[in-house]
Amino acid sequence: MGSILFATWDGGGNVPPALALAAELASRGHSVHVVGHSRQSGAAEAAGLEFTAYSTMPPVGPKAEASLPAIINLFGDRDLGAQVAAAAEECGADTVVVDCLLWGVMDAMATRGIPYVVLEHLYDAFLRGPHLRGPIGLAMRLKGLNPRRLLDGARHCIVASLPELDPAGARATPPNLTHTGPFVAGEPSAPRTPTVLVSLSTFGYHGLASVWQHTLDAVADLPIRVVATTGPAIESSALTVGANTDLVEWAPHRELMPEVSLVIGHGGHSTTMLALAHSLPLLVMPVFKPVDQVMVGTSLQSSGAGILLKKSASKERIRRAVVDILSDPAYRGAAAELGTRIRRMAGLTRAADLLEPLLDGRGPEGSTN
Repeated sequence: MGSILFATWDGGGNVPPALALAAELASRGHSVHVVGHSRQSGAAEAAGLEFTAYSTMPPVGPKAEASLPAIINLFGDRDLGAQVAAAAEECGADTVVVDCLLWGVMDAMATRGIPYVVLEHLYDAFLRGPHLRGPIGLAMRLKGLNPRRLLDGARHCIVASLPELDPAGARATPPNLTHTGPFVAGEPSAPRTPTVLVSLSTFGYHGLASVWQHTLDAVADLPIRVVATTGPAIESSALTVGANTDLVEWAPHRELMPEVSLVIGHGGHSTTMLALAHSLPLLVMPVFKPVDQVMVGTSLQSSGAGILLKKSASKERIRRAVVDILSDPAYRGAAAELGTRIRRMAGLTRAADLLEPLLDGRGPEGSTN
């Protein structure tokens, strides 16, 4: 049995894939340790994983409004890399699994010769495309980081997504990259009554509260049941809802989705893949353009499994999109095809199988990158 360290951060949808893979490897008898935001300790420990909090970390996360400078400081933070390197040495990790956005951590692993794997919790086409070509990628290069070299230097780049949706899946990929499939499970939903789940971002994006209220107003008078989960970034008490709506701060989506007909979301990759695993179509309204939400929504619309709208869409347009998706079986059919593919890929098992050969129990000093 070997030892493995996961380096993550509290960004919302990036967390479930990391903890799921960590728990799967722990269930196979490996020693698994997680390092992340202090507020992630409960989730990690609930999964039976040893956890260490970063001693310092830029203030980004669900409770803090996300600004581009704060995100850049987090992703390029070399001090986090030093902390991860120290944690890897302390637990004798054979390999470190690094969140695909923590470029400063990857750089520390590469500089110190610590073997690492990159966990991509979004489309590879976005990571190597708009992300690296845009302001975040430029900022990383100005910090002296070389993201493409860091990706090439990883033992594996594991893409927890569907190649059928990821535009990168249609092109030749680097030899160290594998689309394992999403780390989610589900069965086709069977709602007793038309039910819509509204789940916008758990991350504190600017203007999120107004998008929430606008969306809730749009569905308030429809003859459907609405379940809205706000997450920690929004004060649910500040929102007004229709008589058809149940508003809660948190509820496990995997327990709600078997009774749902449609998901309204912001294009977060994690929630999108979980919805598809339940054969659910989606209405996507991106709330932050610099991240992957638009690409996710575009891919769903192109596949026929959903509709993409701007967050500024009128209440009438949102209402019409909800009615169209619920009334047209083609949307559900397209989502069902993708859901079948997700379930057959068994992404979590494939990813763990890919990592196990790296866990030889020798620790970083006995391995080469």
